[in-house]
Amino acid sequence: MSNPPIGLIPILATPFAPDGSLDVPSLRSLVEFELSAGADGVAVFGMASEGFALSAAEREVILREVRAVTGPEVPVVAGVNGTGIAPALEQARLAAEGGAVQIMVLPPFLVKPGPGQVVEFFSEIAARADLPVMIQDAPGVTGVSIDPAAVAALAGVEGITSIKVESPPTPVKVAAVRDFGLAVLGGQNAQALIEEYDNGAVGTMPACEFTDVLRVVLDDLAAGRRSDARAGFARLLPLIHLGVRPGQAWAVHKEILVRRGIIASATVRLPARPLDAVTGKALNEILEELAW
Repeated sequence: MSNPPIGLIPILATPFAPDGSLDVPSLRSLVEFELSAGADGVAVFGMASEGFALSAAEREVILREVRAVTGPEVPVVAGVNGTGIAPALEQARLAAEGGAVQIMVLPPFLVKPGPGQVVEFFSEIAARADLPVMIQDAPGVTGVSIDPAAVAALAGVEGITSIKVESPPTPVKVAAVRDFGLAVLGGQNAQALIEEYDNGAVGTMPACEFTDVLRVVLDDLAAGRRSDARAGFARLLPLIHLGVRPGQAWAVHKEILVRRGIIASATVRLPARPLDAVTGKALNEILEELAW
């Protein structure tokens, strides 16, 4: 696939059974939901996937099962969060072997790189990986800033084809990097979706529990039904905001998926935490308003 995946590409949650083991039937059910909801592709091993809590063996299983459900035509993006060249390339290799078409790569973050090292890191990954690279610009997670000058330099590197912007305010960063020749996708759970698209984004990579509703918003926006798009998006915003609550985001995503009958359990792995009473009360109210 020569062109980078664009459009609505949800980050799949990773379903676990109550004992914490990987729940493969729920994973397959989740992928089926995303396809029926109108996703243009799916992504695994992102932050919303609890990718930080998965073993290499589990990553292999997840990619194999996801690809088995999607078939060969649907783009699958695999997150890479290694903290150095060697672990990042190992994850990239497993992604290629598992059928991913692109890797979404975080910069190293345990030892914070300088601007020149950021360019060096992504350039080396692009040169040595067997898949095209999406830069994941997520300073809130990594503490690493990737400024527009670095993005401009990386845009000229063979094998780097896109960037996921999660540097707030995301619409401003989208506008700053949109003319560098990379496909620009928004992140941050689609909190600024419409403004990102207004400023040059060609895709979005939110959590996976409201893909069907977000599909309608994007279709309305593309068709010029702006007031309908804004109204549909406004209806989702309380849920979107709850889905980025620190420490609780993963439990929120999974609780919604359970209530919608898509996965069987809302179990999370440390350091994610189960849904607390305060967040649970807010979620109940929001879901009642959405009639979910």
